[in-house]
Amino acid sequence: MSYLPGLAIALAALWFALSGETTPMFLMLGVLSVLLALWLAARLKIIDRDASPYHRLVQLVTYLGWLMVQIVKANIAVIGRILGPRHAIDPALVNVATTARTDLGKALFANSITLTPGTVTVDVDGDELVVHALVREQSRSHSFAPMDRRAAGAADGPATKAASRPAAKAADRKA
Repeated sequence: MSYLPGLAIALAALWFALSGETTPMFLMLGVLSVLLALWLAARLKIIDRDASPYHRLVQLVTYLGWLMVQIVKANIAVIGRILGPRHAIDPALVNVATTARTDLGKALFANSITLTPGTVTVDVDGDELVVHALVREQSRSHSFAPMDRRAAGAADGPATKAASRPAAKAADRKA
């Protein structure tokens, strides 16, 4: 239940940001709706580290800043491939192992790959993601390692020695 206060603050902030109401009646309705949502979440037993990651807010914001830079770089690379003289697009499916320990870390990593132009996460199976990439030579599993390490650090916290070991090697398939 240590995640309950962070979830309550986030729900209240979201309610206020969406409604913008300050009259006493609406504030009371907001408090009631937040309490109802907290009660339902507690009753469903879904208040945990993944449902309330607000204690990692600084790491998540830092990661999102880094991700924005990577998205801009990938946009430039994809535009260069498309408009370039060779149109050097060689699609591939790549199996990428992740070091993330929680579902939040895996989801953050998979969504980060999908947000980056030229790559799409097709499937997640345990600790392995299937990624479709536009360029085969830049889509090796080790090229996703910095993003995996940063996403896992932002969502799960510092990696342990066992979790930071290189994961299973990737197998490339022609798309």
